Amino acid sequence: MSEQTHDTDTTSRPLPTEPPGPPTGAPHVSFVPTDDECRRLWDAFDMLPNVREHSELVACLATALAEAAARAGLTVNVAEVRAAALLHDLAKTYTIRHGGNHCQLGGAWVQELTGNPALAQGVVCHVSWPKALDLRADFLPLALIYSDKRVKHNQIVTLETRFDDLLVRYGKTEFIRERIRESFHQAEAIERALAETLGMNIHESTFGCGGLVE
Repeated sequence: MSEQTHDTDTTSRPLPTEPPGPPTGAPHVSFVPTDDECRRLWDAFDMLPNVREHSELVACLATALAEAAARAGLTVNVAEVRAAALLHDLAKTYTIRHGGNHCQLGGAWVQELTGNPALAQGVVCHVSWPKALDLRADFLPLALIYSDKRVKHNQIVTLETRFDDLLVRYGKTEFIRERIRESFHQAEAIERALAETLGMNIHESTFGCGGLVE
């Protein structure tokens, strides 16, 4: 996966004053889209193959976490968590080609296409969470952040491996390096909260989604 296909936005090339809407002919989808509906949206948005691979693996991990949370007694809509994960990088290909923030643009598109604010919130906040961590209140976005941070391109890795890679590829300035470190600490906190709430060691678990790569 090339440097600009997943982890950073090309913010040096800002979006137009009026961000673009979904492409003409984007398919009608459900309030909680099925896997097939999500993949048809990928097609409509011309999603790059490597972004599709990454999204599939993030969805596998997020789904496993949601199922474990439901077994632990949390009120979780597993299908909603999975749909958010499949759609979290819906705007990535556009921003690679034209610039902009893929979280904000993707969230706007998902809201318009599904009418589901929970999915839109997950997409907007899948890089970082602006509030206190509360898995019972905000499971979807927090599980999505964690799942995304455990997938390096199309491989499941530990948080340390994922963020070491981010520092090498994107840590060009001290400001960027500090932002990456802050994101790492938040991901660690989410990991601890998930482990405690779900009653399991998830540090190196792959949840049946593929082998751990170090």
